[in-house]
Amino acid sequence: MKAIVYSQNGLPINDPQSLYDTTLPTPQPGAHDLLVKIAAIAVNPVDTKVRNGAPTAQPRIVGWDAVGTVEAVGEKVTLFKPGDDVFYAGAIDRPGSYAEYGLVDERIAGHKPASLSNADAAALPLTSLTAWELLFDRLEVKEGENEALLIIGAGGGVGSILTQLASKLTGLRVIATASRPETADWVRDLGAHDVIDHTKPLTEGLREIGVSSVRYVASLTHTDKHYQQIVEVLAPQGRLAVIDDPETLDAMPLKRKAISLHWELMFTRSLFQTPDMARQNEILENVRRLIDDGTLRTTKGEHYGTINAENLRRAHALIESNRARGKIVLEGF
Repeated sequence: MKAIVYSQNGLPINDPQSLYDTTLPTPQPGAHDLLVKIAAIAVNPVDTKVRNGAPTAQPRIVGWDAVGTVEAVGEKVTLFKPGDDVFYAGAIDRPGSYAEYGLVDERIAGHKPASLSNADAAALPLTSLTAWELLFDRLEVKEGENEALLIIGAGGGVGSILTQLASKLTGLRVIATASRPETADWVRDLGAHDVIDHTKPLTEGLREIGVSSVRYVASLTHTDKHYQQIVEVLAPQGRLAVIDDPETLDAMPLKRKAISLHWELMFTRSLFQTPDMARQNEILENVRRLIDDGTLRTTKGEHYGTINAENLRRAHALIESNRARGKIVLEGF
């Protein structure tokens, strides 16, 4: 099968060897696996982090968003059958989606939304799982709550779906941060009630919209830069959820206000084979229904053409520039 891989981590993305085209054997499904012929993929910041930071002894396939058709199933599979169209984000400890075929455990896959094209659907799995888990499993937001949620970095992939989930499925006042006019317009269109500029003090931006404190903060990027201000704007007994990778995070400043800290990593359930691993199938099926009934929409930002090394290097370069809006998708080989 065709695949796009790296063999040496840390190469600059303009180096042709940072990601290159190759041919590898088609994998065979295990007991709970689906063998999927991949039709479309999306690119996430984790793709660039693994390519840069994870040494590998053999060519490694990255990529953790895929849409495709089930070609074969393992002996214990019960949720899917050959011919089903699926979408999934996969597991970080298995080969990724930059390939013609991929394996995914049925418990972390969902049926593709029927109303979306392959490319539009490919934008959704990883960020939908991350945003849903952050909002409902980590922060434990309840339906009908009318508190305020501050989303730092709302214009990116996770922020784009989190903004929709929070504004459509809860009573939260959604306050998004964005620093460029186009991203501010993007998150408003997705349902943000207010937008403030994260290049300025958060306290100042909140004060301008009449907010003194917030119950929830979702810090999706540059947590270390904003951390002191986050502690300041969180209400006593507030909740902070983090998804990025600050070098250090001192929890002591949270004590005085009894603020709780919640890490979200959507790979945790598959990495540790947790008893509730099938929760991700449930989430993706919920997302499918909400897409097909018009409640949610795709967060595709740009279509970068066919799935090959050259186009993926371009996509990684945009991700590394921190200027991506929504998701970058690629389609076909």
